[in-house]
Amino acid sequence: MNYHIITYGCQMNKNDSKRIAYLFEESGIYESSEEKSDFLIINACSVRERVVDRIRGKINQLSEEKTLILTGCVLDEDQKKLGDEFDHIMDIKNLHEWHKEIDELKELTKKKNYFEIKAKREKPIAYIPIMTGCDNFCSYCAVPYVRGREKSRPADEIVEEVERLVKKGFKEIWLLGQNVNSYNKGKKPDFADLLRSVSSVEGDFWIRFTSSHPKDFSGKIIKAIKSSEKITDYLNLPVQSGDNDILQAMNRPYKIEDYKDIVSNIRSEIPEITLTTDIIVGFPGEDERAFENTKKLLQDIKFDMAYIARYSPRPQTEAAKIEDTVSNREKKRRAKELTQILKKTAKNKNKKKIGDTVTFLPTEYKNNLLIGKTKCYKTIKVESERDFSGEFKKAKITQATDFGLKGNLI
Repeated sequence: MNYHIITYGCQMNKNDSKRIAYLFEESGIYESSEEKSDFLIINACSVRERVVDRIRGKINQLSEEKTLILTGCVLDEDQKKLGDEFDHIMDIKNLHEWHKEIDELKELTKKKNYFEIKAKREKPIAYIPIMTGCDNFCSYCAVPYVRGREKSRPADEIVEEVERLVKKGFKEIWLLGQNVNSYNKGKKPDFADLLRSVSSVEGDFWIRFTSSHPKDFSGKIIKAIKSSEKITDYLNLPVQSGDNDILQAMNRPYKIEDYKDIVSNIRSEIPEITLTTDIIVGFPGEDERAFENTKKLLQDIKFDMAYIARYSPRPQTEAAKIEDTVSNREKKRRAKELTQILKKTAKNKNKKKIGDTVTFLPTEYKNNLLIGKTKCYKTIKVESERDFSGEFKKAKITQATDFGLKGNLI
């Protein structure tokens, strides 16, 4: 018997898919291609409405001979919409109890909780959840309803897992959570302490983390990043909007002035940091004035990358109770305008890298090109006659693109 997993969504979903894979393989059900699979698991994210449409489109292409399983961050209302098209719907919060639901397939070994479920991993990158759930209840976001409240994993378990993975040859470790900055929520060790502990693990590897929330991003975290050679100079700090009234409606408890202060503090301590963000356009009540404020924020801060999403109301969220006042056409226009600003600022920042020597970790090799990420999380392509995937290499930057770099192998 064979399985195949299709994953939509964030790094947490991708990590969940590794755990799902481990459970299936532990039971003697092995990974195969989509075409040859007996069980097709769709690990979904209905935080964005268009993902639900993509799932429907995918289902219509599938053979009826497969057993279809739906899981992930899927709202109750979306489960009802999709329920008739799947054989099983499995709650990701109860991943440790899945054996009860699929005993008829093959009994899976029971685990005590989410964090004890191992993940099937492929070098050189490993994702480690340090917490799950979210307590922020941003008005547009479904995550607290589908993943539950925040639960932090013991720090010693996290450090031990990092040690094991580094000894096995993993070169990049991602610490994951819906809001990693609130790890242990006021208790010790906090997130900055955890970063220092993970950094103390012996070995040649990088540390990255996501996601962060501006309200919890402290000076202590900045100092922890700065003090470690292993923690990479990369940060995704979602702002969501450049307008204070919209931020309040989103239940984002900071003002744009606060956000700019955080960015200023980060850049003063870590000048070379790659800073990215998330932005939602077309949130209910976002008039032209509010949108102009977001445009100005992008022009002022000059992000290296921004992940721009068009607002779509999600069931159960507070924002879904508000009239969606911005048309889809206008949302597309606004997203396009922000993308044009982003392309200009990102390319200008990338041009400053020309002539620099950088370390990068290639994860792909095709057409005599090594493709990977630099330490500061810039996509890079380097010509090479050999495949060095999974090994740290150095390159001299020769060319900048809108969202990437090209260079020569050293």
